[in-house]
Amino acid sequence: MDELTKRRLAHNEAVFRAVNEEVSEAHDGDGRTAFVCECADRACTERVVLAADEYRFVRADPRRFVVAPGHVVPELEDVIEHRGGYDVVQKRL
Repeated sequence: MDELTKRRLAHNEAVFRAVNEEVSEAHDGDGRTAFVCECADRACTERVVLAADEYRFVRADPRRFVVAPGHVVPELEDVIEHRGGYDVVQKRL
């Protein structure tokens, strides 16, 4: 995978993360909330459902993202947890 493609994919993930930051702030409770899949596919419309504390765990490390199962880009990231309806991935340095 070339460097330009890697940067484009990272940009897509950052856009989805920004959306989820707003969702998290709007639903800062103990209930479960539908978040946008933070995968690299800019056309992705999948949603993943997490509790607020689960999303805070993902966001505690800026290299971690929440993605729908099967949306991992193995060339860029590793799955660090499978959690039912979503995976937590971590970007490689």
